Amino acid sequence: MNVNQSAPPVPPFGQPQPVYPGYHQSSYGGQPGSTAPPTPCGSYNGPVPGYQQTPHPGVSRAPPSSGALPSSTAQVPCGQGAYGQFGQGDVQNGPSSTVQMQRFPGSQPFGSAPLAPVVSQPTVLQPYGPPPTSAQVTAQLAGMQISGAVASAPHPSGLGYGPPTSLASASGSFPNSGLYGSYPQGQAPPLSQAQGHSGAHPPQRSAPQQASSFTPPASGGPRMPSVTGPLLQGQSFGGPPVSQPNHVSSPPPQALHPGTQMTGPPGPPPPMHSSQQPGYQLQQNGSFGPARGPQPNYGSPYPGAPPFSSQSGPQPLPPKRLDPDAIPSPIQVIEDDRNNRGSEPFVTGVRGQVPPLVTTNFLVKDQGNASPRYIRCTSYNIPCTSDMAKQAQVPLAAVIKPLAKLPPEEVSPYIVDHGESGPLRCNRCKAYMCPFMQFIEGGRRFQCCFCSCINDVPPQYFQHLDHTGKRVDAYDRPELYLGSYEFLATVDYCKNNKFPSPPAFIFMIDVSYNAIRSGLVRLLCEELKSLVDFLPREGGAEESAIRVGFVTYNKVLHFYNVKSSLAQPQMMVVSDVADMFVPLLDGFLVNVNESRAVITSLLDQIPEMFADTRETETVFAPVIQAGMEALKAAECAGKLFLFHTSLPIAEAPGKLKNRDDRKLINTDKEKTLFQPQTGVYQTLAKECVAQGCCVDLFLFPNQYVDVATLSVVPQLTGGSVYKYACFQVENDQERFVSDLRRDVQKVVGFDAVMRVRTSTGIRAVDFFGAFYMSNTTDVELAGLDGDKTVTVEFKHDDRLNEENGALLQCALLYTSCAGQRRLRIHNLALNCCTQLADLYRNCETDTLINYMAKFAYRGVLNSPVKTVRDTLITQCAQILACYRKNCASPSSAGQLILPECMKLLPVYLNCVLKSDVLQPGAEVTTDDRAYVRVLVTSMDVAETNVFFYPRLLPLTKSPIESTTEPPAVRASEERLSNGDIYLLENGLNLFIWVGASVQQGVVQSLFSVSSFSQITSGLSILPVLDNPLSKKVRGLIDSLRAQRSRYMKLIVVKQEDKLEMLFKHFLVEDKSLSGGASYVDFLCHMHKEIRQLLS
Repeated sequence: MNVNQSAPPVPPFGQPQPVYPGYHQSSYGGQPGSTAPPTPCGSYNGPVPGYQQTPHPGVSRAPPSSGALPSSTAQVPCGQGAYGQFGQGDVQNGPSSTVQMQRFPGSQPFGSAPLAPVVSQPTVLQPYGPPPTSAQVTAQLAGMQISGAVASAPHPSGLGYGPPTSLASASGSFPNSGLYGSYPQGQAPPLSQAQGHSGAHPPQRSAPQQASSFTPPASGGPRMPSVTGPLLQGQSFGGPPVSQPNHVSSPPPQALHPGTQMTGPPGPPPPMHSSQQPGYQLQQNGSFGPARGPQPNYGSPYPGAPPFSSQSGPQPLPPKRLDPDAIPSPIQVIEDDRNNRGSEPFVTGVRGQVPPLVTTNFLVKDQGNASPRYIRCTSYNIPCTSDMAKQAQVPLAAVIKPLAKLPPEEVSPYIVDHGESGPLRCNRCKAYMCPFMQFIEGGRRFQCCFCSCINDVPPQYFQHLDHTGKRVDAYDRPELYLGSYEFLATVDYCKNNKFPSPPAFIFMIDVSYNAIRSGLVRLLCEELKSLVDFLPREGGAEESAIRVGFVTYNKVLHFYNVKSSLAQPQMMVVSDVADMFVPLLDGFLVNVNESRAVITSLLDQIPEMFADTRETETVFAPVIQAGMEALKAAECAGKLFLFHTSLPIAEAPGKLKNRDDRKLINTDKEKTLFQPQTGVYQTLAKECVAQGCCVDLFLFPNQYVDVATLSVVPQLTGGSVYKYACFQVENDQERFVSDLRRDVQKVVGFDAVMRVRTSTGIRAVDFFGAFYMSNTTDVELAGLDGDKTVTVEFKHDDRLNEENGALLQCALLYTSCAGQRRLRIHNLALNCCTQLADLYRNCETDTLINYMAKFAYRGVLNSPVKTVRDTLITQCAQILACYRKNCASPSSAGQLILPECMKLLPVYLNCVLKSDVLQPGAEVTTDDRAYVRVLVTSMDVAETNVFFYPRLLPLTKSPIESTTEPPAVRASEERLSNGDIYLLENGLNLFIWVGASVQQGVVQSLFSVSSFSQITSGLSILPVLDNPLSKKVRGLIDSLRAQRSRYMKLIVVKQEDKLEMLFKHFLVEDKSLSGGASYVDFLCHMHKEIRQLLS
């Protein structure tokens, strides 16, 4: 498609449009375009030489947000035609700039069965006339052509977004991950949804009209009968490439009702009236009712396009396709939650209430349950019996972030000091005093809420009860009325029964040839001079209690004496790396203020000392060993900051070899790529945890460094891994320095142990995250910061009681930055249910996906990736099938019915399945996959949410003077308009995509160049310009970076540029180059799986 052409105007929203009977839509349905010159990169979104073609998938219900598609009068890019447009009254993420979507009268004279009602909750659908019967509906939807450009009229039993979502489908087939053949005229795949599954891909340009039969891919779900039909462009004769798991061919098509045939291109929708059925207007969110006007925050449709009459010639009808706007939209759900729950504070006093989504900004008032910033659960109403839990298959898990940073408006947990007696606990189960403990016998005893044991209240803790049985001092004691608080620990909670010393930081710098040549060492030393003044400190302390030390290394290690009494630092070399020891104690770990002059002198000298080095080999394990031994000798906990550049191949313990082998991908041996290649590092990590030595690793590789092995110690000690491939100071300085500053300054708990206690009936059985476990209950963390989470799975070991509910208590024992031993306690009460509907009504999909991703990412260590993927799909199908069978109102088997709070489960799960760890593209390295696996393992719910489903923000649609963040649009290529600029972020990456037809003034304001062609592709810093647009965009980028735990490096991508492939990788609703299904296809596949389970 030629993206440089201007787009046709859009008729005003909300009024029925006339049919334009004969205008020519060039390049649609295989006819050559009259106006579109060939594009330099293959068709836009069409097959690109050297890549497997990825037609773009469906889109979903959209919130206020962008619209204009990157399309033009002549052609519609693959994946854009119909479903980027609005039908009557429905809005596609904002005004559209292009052809309107044509909707056909979808009625068909089948028998009159009663309409399939949609599920238990009240529905928000408002049909104007009598609803179609379910038989009509299913038949009508069965007549939808998936790959075509037009969607037929949807019917009202669809996705009302209040009640459970129902998508009617006559077959639920999951055609070949989007490579759907066009069916012979008059036939369509029997796939339908109430409002249709959005079709995966509109016809591609000049598709060769040859028939071929699909063969199912080599791997994936159950095989289905093959279908003949014309090929789409970019599709090979044998069906899709065999590397596409969980995609299966469509079943034989059913006949399309003749009444749905229409001529004309996919233009403005015709008036939707037919003899059998009144027309309904499909709204943006998939429900029916009055037509909507333009969305808030956006002006009128994209201006300046030629009238429809400029297109000439008759055009055969493109095959019909399903409407992506009719399937659940993450953007709409996020927007609705913000509108409904963002204004009121979330008060935690009520048991088992589901908090607002992580994407909503809200204040928390702690009234007895821990804030959702500390604990989020997959369900807040858990089944009373294990049989019920097994039936539903919904994992019962909590994502716990014990040291989460709170916004300034919220109060940090109070610190309670009980003196020498220490915190009050249950004698039997050792749970700590909390608001759920029941005081009895006038306050002289209390009954434990976890194990029901009766305990005496110590005399110094005694207090009378009021007439309700509550202690009269309940509101004076944080542990009796708050969900989260801290106790000062007594000496009994300390190692060797003595209070800890303040922790230490040791900076260990690789000074091999690569590190010196790239400019890393000079940059790092310069930064450390000022950074040592910003070490974490407690409360109002004037200076940090943390001491610092410095080591440099290549094949040998250099320790530095920076004692304050020295005029110059002294270097000591340890060349026996096989038997590591620390050559000095006094003068190695020092107070920054006392030794400032010597430290500055050392950091000035290091780059000069090694400037002429020719040493390319490095060691790694001995470096960690040295740091740990230094902390042991100083009798303190601490953190090692390692800056490392290459695979450690020098002769030493932990020596590694290059074992990178892409041929193992998709084989049973693929799991070895994620496993460490030697056991040395696990042993070392165990010693580090015992010493309270946490390791943060900064990697600067130019080639394979075996992240899977090098990350073992950071992972098991609660540390972090940062990776800067092909580091160049000019390009990566800002990102590295920003990450380093944040990492050094963040508050850390050292030498920590965490235990999760539960009330009788459930227990913690499995744990995910960056930590070490030497037994089945204690999570040991050499270090724990405010970004790290521990995910805990629970299972039943007895029957639960609806009246009492279930309780969790997370207790974290740690040493603060000042060397104080503390206990942080978080309590949470959940409801219990005997009805499955109550379970499904109180689930949290974002937390569920966080758990499932971690479960899968751990699974790849021991199982083939395909097995892991299939396990996820099966579990998701079982969850939804159980809901359909037990909770939904009876309805036609052809409907896909999703629980209201799980309607995004398919789209999010598909994003996990398509992620680089589970389905890598050709450009993804083994190290990248291992790195992402490590990152996701300790991500919180907000981070996994944006990581798997990136935010796509239109920058040029909302008014320039608006100070709020622009409303997001769905992560699909169809939502891009070539006249606009978009910003995409996923917590690690930040892209600005510039459409080829962006107005010259906008380009000038943002990039300080006069035209699109002069913008530098790959630009990583926007020029600082004094105009409203430049200020607004730079301000938005700064605010997004501030929200994330890692600095997101910016990449500017131009439409049709080679970098666009990288950008499109993050448009997760579309089919991926690596064979991942589009959202639409995956929804079809899930439907098929559910129907198989039900039958």
